[in-house]
Amino acid sequence: MVRAAVLPAVGSPLEIADIDLPEPGPGRVRIKLVAAGVCHSDLSLTNGTMRLPVPAVLGHEGAGTVVSVGEGVTHVAPGDDVVLNWAPSCGSCHACALGEVWLCANALAGAADVYAHRSSDGSDLHPGLNVAAFAEETDVAANCVLPAPAGVPLTDAALLGCAVLTGYGAVHHSAQVREGETVAVYGVGGVGLATLQAARIAGASKIVAVDVSPEKEELARRAGATDYVIASENTAREIRALTGGQGVDVAVECVGRAVTIRTAWESTRRGGRTTVVGIGGKDQQVTFNALEIFHWGRTLAGCVYGNSDPARDLPVLAEHIRAGRLDLSALVTEHITLDDIPAAFDNMVAGKGGRALVIF
Repeated sequence: MVRAAVLPAVGSPLEIADIDLPEPGPGRVRIKLVAAGVCHSDLSLTNGTMRLPVPAVLGHEGAGTVVSVGEGVTHVAPGDDVVLNWAPSCGSCHACALGEVWLCANALAGAADVYAHRSSDGSDLHPGLNVAAFAEETDVAANCVLPAPAGVPLTDAALLGCAVLTGYGAVHHSAQVREGETVAVYGVGGVGLATLQAARIAGASKIVAVDVSPEKEELARRAGATDYVIASENTAREIRALTGGQGVDVAVECVGRAVTIRTAWESTRRGGRTTVVGIGGKDQQVTFNALEIFHWGRTLAGCVYGNSDPARDLPVLAEHIRAGRLDLSALVTEHITLDDIPAAFDNMVAGKGGRALVIF
């Protein structure tokens, strides 16, 4: 038996429970978790913003050590340190054929599988976003496992599986920030802090962090923000004032709210670019009129998983870490246990802190 955080139903509180994992079958890998990040996407599963089969063990940002492997698994072996990839590409759908693996049509197919059972009654459990990282151990498909980068502690490597890939990719792949450009980042959570660091690495000349919480200014500046703006109805105006009346070249929205997306778009210069990373609900409707779309010439783009290919991008991120350009400790504001995950969800709802990291 292993302990895990189980979501019994949408809208229900998490339950810390014992679960039974099978020995890994063909093409499967069993992993002992070392650390797992608490991401807003996990919260989105609990409240129904994102819908996947339940009951499920949540957690999708993690790293650990291979315990055992099933038949046919050759790229990792027992004892190897690994990073979990919650959105593995199938390699055969239309998006994969185009090289856009972050849009793989089958990336979340594994979430419908039954991967474990509750010890108390034998009921079926699904693996949340494929990897069920909120557990002492997990069993995943082999394509959900990537070798951990050399020289990066596993507790740090856990963050590479979502927050850092997403934030770095939003800047370098989606928005394609160029040296000297100005950037605004909306939302100073785990992904927002990674985005700020990525903008600094890209050589942005001015990096404006925007959040509702004054307490996050120190976090934002440590991550690379040159300016900090408390979110209000005047945010776009304030950002234009910081950029000579023009607006930033790039805005990255990490919140997923209609008003924030609209404000991010308004805060960019004429011809500017807005990348939306935040996952919003269907009720969050963003409106534009046809004339302003023509007049401002701005670009609004969605961004899934940072438009990243983990196999390609993890070595790049690891080099930034080893060179001291990327500081993963700047993302983490608290280290917690499995039992503390519900409180970490409450802090996210309240807009407190950056990334909470579960240490096993």
